Amino acid sequence: MPDSPSSHRLRHGRYAECNRIYLLTTNTYRRIPVFRDFALGRLVAEQLQSAHDHGVVNSLAWVVMPDHFHWLVELQQGSLGDLMQKTKSLSTKAVNKDSGSRMVLWQKGFHDRALRREEELVNVARYVVANPLRAGLVQKLADYPLWGAIWV
Repeated sequence: MPDSPSSHRLRHGRYAECNRIYLLTTNTYRRIPVFRDFALGRLVAEQLQSAHDHGVVNSLAWVVMPDHFHWLVELQQGSLGDLMQKTKSLSTKAVNKDSGSRMVLWQKGFHDRALRREEELVNVARYVVANPLRAGLVQKLADYPLWGAIWV
C-alpha cells in the first residue's frame, strides 16, 4: 500500500529529543479492532513494557484500545521512528504467532506530540488512561485491562 499523500508531512520536520516527553499514537491497519481480544492487546502492552525495561523510554502512561494505542513516554535513547518501528514490528510478530495468522497489524506511520509544560503532563496522562471510558467500553477504568500509568 503506497504512502498517503499526507504521510510525508507526518515525517517532515520530526525531531526527537532525549529526556523529552511525547504522546505517541498509532492505529491498526484499516482500524480493525484487533485488540477487542484482550489477550492480543496484552502482547502489545508487553512490547511497551519491554521498551521501558530496556531503557529506551520511561513509560509514563499507556492504553491499548481495540484499534489503536496511546503511549506517553519520556524518550531516553534513539529516535521516535526507531522506537515505533521496533514496537510495531515485535508486536506484529507476537500477535501473528499467538493468533496463527499473517496479518498486517499496523497502519504506516504514527502521530507524535511533544509536551511543553509540566502541568500538561497530568492532563495528557488522564486523557490516555481515560480513553476506554470516553469510548464507552467500560463504566469504570478498573474494568478495562489494557492500560497503565506510573502514578497507580
